[in-house]
Amino acid sequence: MFYLKYRPQTIEELDNTNVKDELKKILQSRRIPHALLFIGQKGTGKTSAARILAKAVNCSKNKFSGKGSDIEPCNNCENCKSISSGGSVDVVEMDAASNRGIDEVRGLIKESAFLPMNNRYRIFIIDEAHMITHDAFNALLKTLEEPPQSVIFILATTNLEKV
Repeated sequence: MFYLKYRPQTIEELDNTNVKDELKKILQSRRIPHALLFIGQKGTGKTSAARILAKAVNCSKNKFSGKGSDIEPCNNCENCKSISSGGSVDVVEMDAASNRGIDEVRGLIKESAFLPMNNRYRIFIIDEAHMITHDAFNALLKTLEEPPQSVIFILATTNLEKV
């Protein structure tokens, strides 16, 4: 599983310079959008970029915490480590290819109402977002338009036309 072992952990490690530059612009502006759409072919790093963004806004030792001057995640604090390992309760990854129905989306909407437990933001990464059913996406739409202030949605898809 080389792709897991060698997954990028910082913005600088991302291969795509366009993605790297856009993430830097967003993070340097300190105006984080409440929803982002990552589009690209399979294996281009959409989920990796989403995790890096989640670490960057929740890191306890960088610019967002007021303890550093860099926007990069430190990868050493508890927040970064838990997000990297997939154990953070505030970063929820949902595979929409398997969890595409309205019941799963309603659960996600209910969960987005809670404040973060350990981090500044709750991040919901919805992978393969184009697989969500029409009814489920309609249910999610209101929450995507007006989420709680401490929530960021990241939708990753390979098929923009279906979103």
